[in-house]
Amino acid sequence: MKSAIKILKEQYQFFYLVWRLSIYELRSLTSGNYLGAAWEIINPAIQILIYWFVFGYGIRQREAIGDIPYFQWMFAGILVWFFINQSVMKASKSIYSKIRMLSKMNFPMSVIPNYVIFSQFYPHLILLAVGMLLLQFVGFPISIYYLQLPLYIVALLMFLFSLSLITSTLTTIARDVQMLLQSVMRMLLYLSPILWPPTLLPDSFQFWVKLNPFYYIVEGYRYSLLGQGWYFLENPLYTLYFIAITSLTFIVGSYLHVKFRSQFIDFL
Repeated sequence: MKSAIKILKEQYQFFYLVWRLSIYELRSLTSGNYLGAAWEIINPAIQILIYWFVFGYGIRQREAIGDIPYFQWMFAGILVWFFINQSVMKASKSIYSKIRMLSKMNFPMSVIPNYVIFSQFYPHLILLAVGMLLLQFVGFPISIYYLQLPLYIVALLMFLFSLSLITSTLTTIARDVQMLLQSVMRMLLYLSPILWPPTLLPDSFQFWVKLNPFYYIVEGYRYSLLGQGWYFLENPLYTLYFIAITSLTFIVGSYLHVKFRSQFIDFL
């Protein structure tokens, strides 16, 4: 618990630095492209069209999910997946790829995965705004349920940072973890109910699928953007589960990070 408190204090103390470094990281990633940050919209748009064609036309043959057309249902969920995937992958390798910054700047290593996640957060907000605008023209206007969206955004940021403390530590110790994580994230896209509804599975299987904390966030986004209801209130036990798993992940991640960070330089 001491490690968790220590990490929280570091994030609070260096929050301004996290913001500045995240802006710098985003600019450095897009500075070499003619279209710059526009690729943060173009790439997801291309992938969305491919998934819609393959799953919407090919596999599901334009079959609706309840009373929601497949494209709108898939679109509302996959908007957040791009942020999740990029954040998990880049934050996991952030420490060993950027640790040399510590020789020039004086800040704790726990700041590194945090600012990398925030550098992916800004494009997500732009993509989310574009998605909201698009949904207005396809039958899903802004509703009161948009008010719950910030809750899922904050919850996701907290979980991603907690998870990054574990993955960045393990990846620094053993590079193979990065390759394993890449395969796991690729599997999660197709094994999680992001491109297909969980109702296709037997009830007993649906329970295990929902143990994935990312599914809670994806459904929260869908309920918000498609005006389906107050997801966190309609699923109180699932909300408590997400809070518990996030807290546990943060405690474990903080312990591992604090325990090994003095040795990170030895693994380079």
